[in-house]
Parts: sequence; C-alpha cells; structure tokens
Amino acid sequence: MHVRLSLPERNDLTLGVEEEFVLADPATGGVALAAPRVLELLDGEPAVMPEFLRFQIETATGIHTRLDEIRAELLGLRRLVADAAGHAGCLVLASGTPPCGDLPGLPGVTAEPRYRALAARYPALLPDAGTCACHVHVGIPSPALGVRVLAGLRPWLAPLLAISPNSPLAHDADSGWASGRYPLWSRWPTANPPLDWPDATAYAASVDGAVSRGEALDANGVYYYARLSPKYPTVEVRIADVGLTAEDAVLLAGLIRALVVTILAEARAGLAPRPVRTAPVAASLTAAARGGYPGQGIDPGTGQVVPNHVLVARLLEYVRPALQANGDFATIDRQLAAVRSGETGAARQRALFADAGSPAALVAELASATLAGRGGYGPAPRRRPVAVHDG
Repeated sequence: MHVRLSLPERNDLTLGVEEEFVLADPATGGVALAAPRVLELLDGEPAVMPEFLRFQIETATGIHTRLDEIRAELLGLRRLVADAAGHAGCLVLASGTPPCGDLPGLPGVTAEPRYRALAARYPALLPDAGTCACHVHVGIPSPALGVRVLAGLRPWLAPLLAISPNSPLAHDADSGWASGRYPLWSRWPTANPPLDWPDATAYAASVDGAVSRGEALDANGVYYYARLSPKYPTVEVRIADVGLTAEDAVLLAGLIRALVVTILAEARAGLAPRPVRTAPVAASLTAAARGGYPGQGIDPGTGQVVPNHVLVARLLEYVRPALQANGDFATIDRQLAAVRSGETGAARQRALFADAGSPAALVAELASATLAGRGGYGPAPRRRPVAVHDG
C-alpha cells in the first residue's frame, strides 16, 4: 500500500558541517606537525579546533538552514585556515588520508589529555591514524525521532559514501581504494553502521555499553557512522571523507538533510524503517569505499551487486520531494552532475597523482583544489584576517 508522505512546503531543519584537514610540508609533501602553530596564529578562532594528531586541523560551521550559507562559511573557513597555515610554513589539504610520506605515530599525537588517553588505549591504531572526514549535523525534534532517523539512514549510507570518496592515496602510492580512509577508520572498535534501535533508551544503552566495555573513552568516542550527537540536538552523519571542494560538502549536507526530512515524514505517517540486515549494510559500505562512483556497489536490501550509479539514482528519487520542497533540488542535481561526470575527489586525486612529478607538486595541486570553488558560484565572503604573532 502506497502512503503519501506529508512534507512541509519548506523545512527549516538546521545544518552544520565539520571538516577535518591534513597539514602538509610544501617541500617534501609529507605531513607537517604544525596544528599548534596554526591555532596560535588564529588567536582563539572558535570555529577552528585541534584534532587527534598534530598534522590535522578541524573546522566547524555555525548553524544554518540554507545551503548557500553553508557553502559560504565552508569556503571562508578553508581560506582562513589556509592563510594561517601559509604563515606557519605549510599547506592545507582536503584529503581523507595524507597522500604522501610516512606518518609519525605517537610523536604526532596532540598534547591534550583526551588524545593522549586515546593513543594509550589504542596504540595499534596509531600507525595509520589521522584520517579526515566530513561530519554533517541535522537538527532533530527529539532523541526518540533521532533514533528513528538512524534506522532509516542505514540503507543510504553506502550511496553517500560512493559519491564522496576522497582518499585513494597514502604513502606516495594508490591504495586501490576510492576511500582509503574507510577501512582505516573502520578499525576503531565502535566504527560501525547504526543499528535499528527500538527507542532512545536502547540507543543510550548501546553507547553506555561500548564505553563500559572499553571500546570508547566516552560517548564522544563512540564512532557510529551515524549517531545522535553527544553535544548537540542533532543527528550526526560521519560516513564521508572530507570533500576535496566545499561543494562536495554542500552536496552531502543537502542530501543528508533531505534524508532526515523524508524519514521524519515516514515516522509521522506511521511507516516502519526499511528492514535491512547489518551484514549487507556493511558489505555495501565496503564496496562503496573500494569502487566509489561509478563502480560496483551492493544493494543493502538484497545483497546483490548493483552499479553505484543505480544506488545513487535511487537515493535521489527517494529524497527528491524533500529537496524540491526546500528549494534545494537544483543545487544538489548540479553537484551530482559533477559526480556523474567522474569528478569525485578520488578521481581528481588520482589524475593529479598521475600528472604530478613529485610529492611537493602533488600537495601543491591538492592545496589549490581545496580552496577552489566549483559550479558557477560567486566568491565566498572572507572571515576576519589571520592574527600573526611573532615569537
């Protein structure tokens, strides 16, 4: 029986985006342990934060309801961090893994108690730590509805990953994965698909259980691919690599919000989430990470091999009414057109790798791509200038 979903003419579910970046040495192409200096130069900018390792840095937008606002702030933050990094003698790369050189392991850990505790508890993960993601937050009415959203997201995580791979390179070589970040990140004990929890109490028990078993330091360290944010009244989707361009993040943000809107409408209509078993969901994610778009994927409902372009087309049709209701369809379709033409981050990185004559040349090109806009937009507004302090 077909149930007609009631969608608002325009929804105002809030959006926020967090991006993680690699700092690279322009002379060698390897990582630069410069995050403390970059943060010092930014003089307390609240939208820029340290990460686990000193060659990583993270930015976080404010709360928005419009995709053009998200894009403008993302570009502004990228340029702000790049300015500071330039003063610190390094480059900012939007890449899910550092493309060149060896990683520092324990000496690279940020000197904060929580990060030191992570390194002490999970030393085996340190050699390949330092992957960089894009996290999209969407405001939700309640934890109970948030858990329902997590269940509804399960079949769609693989198509989201298939359109967003941006980590094919590591240690000066092609890893063979479109998202090399995914298998590395998935080694963390709680880096798993969300379950179909019956209610918010069951979700909280799952998080508490992971912490009590030593699988995470605390609730913030429970790394489900999509989760209820431990800090904000949001669903946080963490499956994607950081996008090579700000438009890659806008594409994710628009699709994820449309998914949340659609799933909430299904919940209001009394529809249960689409039943999918965890094993095929995991298999679909592995296929998406290995092949990316337009490679071969796996339908999480049937377990059958299906081209990723088919799975992405199904995703677009599923959320089309929500995108149209919010005036976002043209923006999302334009960005998906770039993906359909082969312009994923992974494809662009591989093309740059093939043409670059050295690691230094490669990271210079990636740094340039990190700051470039795409899709015929005007320039992004600049944030406040970098405060440069001597000494």
